[in-house]
Amino acid sequence: MAKEEHMNRTAFFASIRKNPFGGSLTQPQVMGIDAILDECEKQNVKDLRHVAYILATPMIETGGSFEPITESLNYSSDALRAKFPNRISASDAEKYGRNSQHPANQEMIGNIIYGGEWGKKNLGNTQAGDGFKYRGRGLSQVTGRRLYEIFGYADKPDEMAHIKASAYAMAKAMKEGTFTGVKLSDFINATKEDWNGARKTVNGTDRAADIAKHAKTFYAALKEAS
Repeated sequence: MAKEEHMNRTAFFASIRKNPFGGSLTQPQVMGIDAILDECEKQNVKDLRHVAYILATPMIETGGSFEPITESLNYSSDALRAKFPNRISASDAEKYGRNSQHPANQEMIGNIIYGGEWGKKNLGNTQAGDGFKYRGRGLSQVTGRRLYEIFGYADKPDEMAHIKASAYAMAKAMKEGTFTGVKLSDFINATKEDWNGARKTVNGTDRAADIAKHAKTFYAALKEAS
């Protein structure tokens, strides 16, 4: 595959401005895409199909804004009961969830739903307050102490909401399989192109077809500009 570092970025942006962005790009979109391309260069992501898939992921994860997102825990009491029935009691859902009597206590919600034995086992949240402290941030929602430690941001978690740190984490995780144990090369390599399956590097099969479609568009633009 052609190496991304030889790419003409002006030509690349001209191409994607037409599709998938419908004719225009905001400054944050340009900055976000540039940050991802920079990280792919630094981390020696040579396969343009991998670069394309990494670029496509924020089209869904951030709604195409390419701005890192900090997870909102502004759940209603009813939503907490419905979404986390095994991680929060009905009484705590009523006490801390948003309802007609009070706003959501997002810190307590984070510490409950991402804490306890579940949080320890699944997220590496071992200390009091880890649930809220290490809530999801970034272009692809880095969540839990374990991941923040792997990426080197355990002592400065808020920085994961900045574009450079977020692009670094996303590119590294998808290249190395940090998020889910599978990496892009497991799905896209010399013998196969499983664009839908590549979604498993981040989040199972959620919106897999949508991301695959965007990835193919980015791939075409990368090839054109290389």
